[in-house]
Amino acid sequence: MTRHIRHAAAFTLLLILALLVNAARIQVFQSAEYDDNPANRRTSIARYAQPRGDILVGGKPITGSKDTGQQLRFERTYKNGPLYAPVTGHASQTYGTTFLEDAEDAALSGADPMLAPLPLWNDLTRTQPPGGEVHTTIEPSVQQAAYAALGGKPGAVAALDPVTGRVLALVSTPSYDPGVLSGNGAAVARRWKRLNASPIKPMLNRAIRQTYPPGSAFKVVTAAAALESGVVKDIDAPTESPDPYTLPGTSTELTNAVDGCANASLRYAVVWSCNTVLANLGDRVGLRGMVRAAEGFGFNDRGLAIPSRVSPSNFDTVMDRAQLALSAIGQYDTTATPLQMAMVSAAVANGGELKAPHLVERVSSRRGTTVSTVHPRSLGRPFGQRTALLLREMMVGAVEEGTGGNAAIPGAIVGGKTGTAQHGIGNSGLPYAWFVSWAQPRNSGRPAVAVAVVVEEAAADRSDISGGGSAAPIARAVMEAALTHTG
Repeated sequence: MTRHIRHAAAFTLLLILALLVNAARIQVFQSAEYDDNPANRRTSIARYAQPRGDILVGGKPITGSKDTGQQLRFERTYKNGPLYAPVTGHASQTYGTTFLEDAEDAALSGADPMLAPLPLWNDLTRTQPPGGEVHTTIEPSVQQAAYAALGGKPGAVAALDPVTGRVLALVSTPSYDPGVLSGNGAAVARRWKRLNASPIKPMLNRAIRQTYPPGSAFKVVTAAAALESGVVKDIDAPTESPDPYTLPGTSTELTNAVDGCANASLRYAVVWSCNTVLANLGDRVGLRGMVRAAEGFGFNDRGLAIPSRVSPSNFDTVMDRAQLALSAIGQYDTTATPLQMAMVSAAVANGGELKAPHLVERVSSRRGTTVSTVHPRSLGRPFGQRTALLLREMMVGAVEEGTGGNAAIPGAIVGGKTGTAQHGIGNSGLPYAWFVSWAQPRNSGRPAVAVAVVVEEAAADRSDISGGGSAAPIARAVMEAALTHTG
């Protein structure tokens, strides 16, 4: 009998061990597989069982959470949703997350280990602390000024602090209210379908996800390349540029919209936006020098994030001379996001040093304890201080006596560059209006803001489209708000 009891006990122990091994296999080695299984709703239920952390602008939350009493309990809410949609993105129970809601999801949902009271706390308890708070760099008055100045026209504004890289404004219009996508069910599905089908593309973040031909706004980059390469040593000397200018290796003639560009100086060419001069200089700098200059400003960077991912701006690395000449004036295949062009302006304003743009200042716990901070970071020097001083002179001239007069602000030093970018087959599409600029108080040695504005102007008459006429007044409103804030 004793022998049978021992056998039964041993067999029972073996079954218990097998059960423990199987439980360990499921809970440790296969837990991720079960967590990610679409049929497992526990993850979703847990994710929405507590309020989501908030995104803050100017120290105040622009998001919230609503208790629905449903199985997926808390839904995201937004204050001034259309104004801040390019910053926040959406957090939808059905369609996931975008922009800051996505890039900072771990902190906002409470999954970030930095929010846990003890190391490995989340893994051991299978719970999450309350969602953290994401403090943005956006200045409310600058954001509101940009949104109001665009007036709903298809376009975008990006504004940076040139010295730190802080993103002061990020606006895209037409916009939408991300709160309409927060929940689930048939109504949310209908809104999603309607927003995606809209011809005005309200969910497109034109400031960081749409690239446009920059047109003459790109001439700032070409001017920097000409100075850094030594092709131009004196910005007031003739450049030996004919008008019209025949593109190298072709019979195609490039002309200007203004007079006086024949053999004009670099200063005159920037102030009055001479196509022929800058195309000629781009060809003389050469492909390698132009690529080096463009990439120094951030073109072709596929890793740029603020922390939301930014679509890469393009400057081709393989071209013939005619294509290079056109690229040097922002045509051919050259494209840029508004954020990229704000970076160009910021580097000029900041003496040649380009700071990494960033949208998040810090992340804190719900109780206000800082768990991470973003510090200013340099992306390098696309050009030296002498070149920066000369570029600043020429951009100031463009505002004070040239094509950018609509951006002038009393009591401030303002530099700018207009751009009218043609596109479409045979340039048949309505041009995009660009303006890139920077401003600083006359009694300060520190620039306050760098701005890029693009206006698609889909409904405008072709003759009415120009960077100076359509985009410069918007840039002025944004710069005025930034100057008031810093003052």
